[in-house]
Amino acid sequence: MIDRLDLPGDLRNLDAASLRQVAVEVRQEIIDTISQNGGHLGASLGVVELTVALHAELEAPKDAIIWDVGHQSYAHKLLTGRLGAFRSIRTYGGLSGFPSREESPFDIYSTGHASTSISAAVGIAQGRLLGETPDGLLSESATAGEAGIAPAVPAGTGSPGRVVAVIGDGALTGGMAYEALNHAGHLSTPLLVILNDNTMSIERNVGAMSAYLSRLRTDPTLYRLRRDLERRLQRLPGVGDFMATVNEQIKDSIKAAVVPGMLFEELGFTYVGVVDGHSIEDLRGSIRRSLALNRPVLLHCQTVKGKGYEPAEKQPGRYHGTPRFSVSTGECLDAEGPTSFTRAFGEAMVQLARADERVVGITAAMASGTGLDLLKEAFPDRFFDVGIAEAHAVGFAAGLAVAGKRPVVALYSTFLQRAFDQVIQDVCLQRLPVVFAVDRAGLVGADGPTHHGAFDLSYLRLIPGLTIFVPKDEGELQRLLATALQMDSPSVIRYPRSPGVGVPLASPIKPLAGPWIDVLREGTDVLFVGAGPVIRLAEEAADRLIGQGISAGVAGVKRIRPLETATLERLLRSYRAVVTVEDNVLAGGFGSSILEFMADEGISRPVARAGLPDAFVGHGPVETIRRDVGLTAEGLSAQAARLLGLAGKPPSLGG
Repeated sequence: MIDRLDLPGDLRNLDAASLRQVAVEVRQEIIDTISQNGGHLGASLGVVELTVALHAELEAPKDAIIWDVGHQSYAHKLLTGRLGAFRSIRTYGGLSGFPSREESPFDIYSTGHASTSISAAVGIAQGRLLGETPDGLLSESATAGEAGIAPAVPAGTGSPGRVVAVIGDGALTGGMAYEALNHAGHLSTPLLVILNDNTMSIERNVGAMSAYLSRLRTDPTLYRLRRDLERRLQRLPGVGDFMATVNEQIKDSIKAAVVPGMLFEELGFTYVGVVDGHSIEDLRGSIRRSLALNRPVLLHCQTVKGKGYEPAEKQPGRYHGTPRFSVSTGECLDAEGPTSFTRAFGEAMVQLARADERVVGITAAMASGTGLDLLKEAFPDRFFDVGIAEAHAVGFAAGLAVAGKRPVVALYSTFLQRAFDQVIQDVCLQRLPVVFAVDRAGLVGADGPTHHGAFDLSYLRLIPGLTIFVPKDEGELQRLLATALQMDSPSVIRYPRSPGVGVPLASPIKPLAGPWIDVLREGTDVLFVGAGPVIRLAEEAADRLIGQGISAGVAGVKRIRPLETATLERLLRSYRAVVTVEDNVLAGGFGSSILEFMADEGISRPVARAGLPDAFVGHGPVETIRRDVGLTAEGLSAQAARLLGLAGKPPSLGG
């Protein structure tokens, strides 16, 4: 049916039965596609009916829909002209797994991190109130094509349209969401915030807000009590007229006395709920009535993560972000490789916590994603999930360190960005012994530019007193974690998403005491100096050059801050040219640290830097992206040959 519709416009003309059929077909398309491509299955299955209801009531893209995080945007993509391309989602050159302004005018706001949608919605709504140019990023003379941006609203649409933010209860554990709710209530911004409440982010939600929402879900009489009280007071002789004239403060006092904890109402929102998030009819009516109020409204709908696919309903955490799987059995189709860096970290945390009772683990709603689920199982009282609250995670860790503990904060590289101020002010300025386990460093593949760990070396390397370790394999990761936990100052260990290389893992885990530079190949012509697992690409490049008669050396740096200067200086002075290798952006990264050192020491050699470019790199297989940016053995050897003036010529070098 959906392939015959002009979407999303035709949804507004369909009857209830037809809309339910659309939901059935959309859900099946999501299951079939993600089973082959992998992706965020559970969240998208849970909002199919909500997405159908939104597009049946709204006139997108004139009416703006902002999807928080974007995990739940697959149905939105299917209903906004991307049905034919949907099988390409998360593949190289295909659709993004997240809302993207570059992809469609229906994606008015690009997302990928949590808790941002309400801020964006308030800004869009206020901006539209200020003028008639809702796509305010474009000047009068610029077209969308000239600006490289998909216009939020086609030119000449007149009315600024309505604004809706869809946010999950997991994202509502993030402080930015409350800053936005507070501001919207203060401004009385006309917008609709839809709370998609499935009790999950990736793990089960935690915290007082989660408990509050649970109370609203399990005791909907609270909402009905408030509604019925207002209606009955209006009917009483004399009281109804009085209620119509008393000020809002008295009304709020009466409501608060009867319904404790009216949090959203206190923030200036009209609270509506709890609505069945899988009833298109109920959702449409609630959306329509909420928008008619023309003020800040929070619509609370309850959904089931993974709805319509039994394995995902039973194991929502497993199917939050899933690799390819068999639709009939739910079993993963991808063969398991060596122990991953993440698993090695988690196992090391358990061993080291068993040996030192001061060791504690902290994560931000990513227990299984970071490997700390193993610590949670072994030592539940020494594991802390703070929710999607990275800044608090770091500040909390600082407090634990002051109290004599050895906290390890495990976050993805892309999410550590959100706590940059706390890393500096709360940890490094006080020289507190906090360990940052930075997972998903470098390229992450199909999740794309919102999730690549491309910037951490650049923004961490500038902080005084912070030691940065970059292990080349899973065994080195475990030993460096033991090293970091013995330090009395802050440290970082960064490592990728990928499987390890299969090295044996020692038990007990012994700390490393140096050397911090491993000379893996000796030579005289060109030195490849790299940090982390990408050093293996340098070894392959060196072997290629050696086969061509070029004397190539390789050095792997596992502590890049501070550098082991004596060894580094000796190596750099021993070669005619240098190629640095990293999986961070080149600006301010590892290669920059080598150039800075050479400049300070007066070492003059031709240098080429290999790494990620000055651009937001797209999504696709890591190997494909590396090929595009030249971060391959072939690309590295070509850079070295150019440095030596040998491109296209046979080598004729002396020692």
